[in-house]
Amino acid sequence: MKRRTLQYSRFLALLLVFALMVGVVSAQGDRKVLVDAGNAVGASDVPTLDPSLATDTSSIQVLIETNPGLTRINEVTLETEPSMATWTVSDDGLVYTFSIMPEVPWVKYNAETDAVEQVLDENGNVRYVTAEDFAYGIRRSIGGQLGSYYGGIMASWVVNGDAVYAGELPVEELGVEVLDTYTLQITASKPAAFLSTIFGMWQAYAQPAWVIEEYGDFWYEPESFQGYGPFTLKEWIHGESITIIKNPFWPGTENIPVPALDEVKMMVLEASAALANFEAGAADVSIVPLSDIDRIQADPVLSEAYYVGPGSCTYIYGINTAKPPLDDARVRQALSMSINRQALIDNVTKGGQQPAFFFARPSLAAAPHQEDYPEYVLGEDVEVARELLQSYLDERGITLDQMEPITLAHNESEGHARIAQAIQQMWTEALGITVEIQTQEWAVYLETIKSDDAPQVFRYGWCLDYPDAHNFLFDVFDSQVRELGINWNNEDAAEFDSLVEQAMVEPDMQTRTDLYAQAENLLTNKDAAIIPIYYYTSLNLTQPWVQRTHSQFGQEYFEKWDIDLSARP
Repeated sequence: MKRRTLQYSRFLALLLVFALMVGVVSAQGDRKVLVDAGNAVGASDVPTLDPSLATDTSSIQVLIETNPGLTRINEVTLETEPSMATWTVSDDGLVYTFSIMPEVPWVKYNAETDAVEQVLDENGNVRYVTAEDFAYGIRRSIGGQLGSYYGGIMASWVVNGDAVYAGELPVEELGVEVLDTYTLQITASKPAAFLSTIFGMWQAYAQPAWVIEEYGDFWYEPESFQGYGPFTLKEWIHGESITIIKNPFWPGTENIPVPALDEVKMMVLEASAALANFEAGAADVSIVPLSDIDRIQADPVLSEAYYVGPGSCTYIYGINTAKPPLDDARVRQALSMSINRQALIDNVTKGGQQPAFFFARPSLAAAPHQEDYPEYVLGEDVEVARELLQSYLDERGITLDQMEPITLAHNESEGHARIAQAIQQMWTEALGITVEIQTQEWAVYLETIKSDDAPQVFRYGWCLDYPDAHNFLFDVFDSQVRELGINWNNEDAAEFDSLVEQAMVEPDMQTRTDLYAQAENLLTNKDAAIIPIYYYTSLNLTQPWVQRTHSQFGQEYFEKWDIDLSARP
């Protein structure tokens, strides 16, 4: 039975490769169509293209190309740079005035003519992106009662934002003002060095009020989608691919040039199928399967296409601290201490990742480095882990075989599955516990891990939105904005909140770092509400005819890429 299933799977993979190759050849001609196999959007469908509701890297990857913000992060330097606007800041660091590029039209793809068209208003005039469009997007995210996660994060930085987000004040009281057609003013509730980046995030993108009001929840499907960036949405075959097409009306700027590519087709593929397509020449860029890294590095052709660079994310296991036996910190600590992170990297992930014991990546501003605070690092020690678990069992008066089994959940992915299986084996061998692995489709999984009934242990990754420790420690785990179902509500959690809230307004960098280190101690060591595992690296394969940049913050800017058609087979 297993043999027939494997043969059938290979047959389907070959059919998929053939179908992709036929589609690519027929679509290209002299046009530059880049096919991304699983690298941009992964193995599951993009959950949403609503900027107010997007929380995942796949959704944001599409949105940054179709609806750029006021500012954006340079993918190489991680500095904040102008996007749709330039800006000034008042002397007290509270008032941000954005001057928006004039006469950038809203556009849409017309499937009947296979062309991108400018959007016209009811009077037949071109609709240009205005300050009002950005104000509408911000107000909708913060005050639209959508439960927008990132709207909640932004709310804390805008005057009256928290009260508007909670429904205690009308959205008109928000500190967002349209000064004229192309000038937007945002008044912050408190100063911070990274505010220009926050005000450029996707929850603050311009949104087409007229489309949202007409189409409701379906406004971002291809038939109704409207954007204004270097690309716009062409096609979305849910669960298979999403395609963006060059916007001929994008004027181009120093930071966001007119694209050289005509289209980018982002395939929804598991890593093994993505690699098969890449090797067959049916994909220009591919995600890297963990199981094939050794072969890729040894192959003279694939090794030239292989890239390993700095990543932007931290890989962790979240813990539902309300579910026995993980409602006891000793059990949580035992799980963390019995993971051999370096062995996992050497034998499973194989991408040069760095073992993590803190959550915030060390490359972030004010992030504590674990080697500088060894007293706050839980570390790895199987013998101590066994003692902690035994202490818990003795106190409860039960034996190991009477302890509740532990469920370890992850979203569907070959890579996450291999990691979960390796850690399951470590926990079983080191502690003798029973671990059951569960998987879910990505969009369903996102909702599952946000609920109070989240699995006992669940895979989670957080990638930077802006390069500051605040983005990891406050934006994910402060109780004001926390969505993950870790149910961490004790005295240590309250102290954690106090520390990260002090740190976000602390002007001295070393003091900020010390405060974040104390917060990490509570989160990852003393209370072990999460288990940090490793800091990501960026792994991908790129065909030699593709000229590209490599992003250090998670999303790619395809408008900076090109294809040498003369070198392409």
